[in-house]
Amino acid sequence: MGQDHIRYDILAQDALRGVIRKVLSEVAATGRLPGEHHFFITFLTGAPGVRISQHLKAKYPEQMTIVVQHQFWELKVTETTFEIGLSFSDVPEKLFIPFNAIRGFYDPSVNFELEFDVPLADSDELPDAEITAYPVSAEKAEEAPAGKADGEEKKPGSVVSLDAFRKKQ
Repeated sequence: MGQDHIRYDILAQDALRGVIRKVLSEVAATGRLPGEHHFFITFLTGAPGVRISQHLKAKYPEQMTIVVQHQFWELKVTETTFEIGLSFSDVPEKLFIPFNAIRGFYDPSVNFELEFDVPLADSDELPDAEITAYPVSAEKAEEAPAGKADGEEKKPGSVVSLDAFRKKQ
């Protein structure tokens, strides 16, 4: 097999991060989540460009999962980042997160999940890209508290078909 000079793996991850960007942009424009939708977003706390308080960084030195549901404020989305206000144990915090730092995006209300291979901050090599969609049980998702750090556990699933993103000819 030939060498991939185009880096389709990176292009596919960028396209799927565009899904997250579009969803968050729509929420930012309306100021609320539609219907029963809510999001669990897992990101690397030490990734370049991530800005969180020292308290949160000390508590979650590698990665953390935030829940965007009922109480959030000042959601702002750019081409490469989003920032959001959330409360952790009744302490308001402002988080600034590049899309490239996201490891997972979950919307348990419709069993939609994206997972990205993102190198840890101390890793010098890029991993092979893996983009996977998993069904998420609402019960399991509801058990995760806001700001709870995720483990590295992988769940069985199926690869997302990129045909949905291709133009029909």
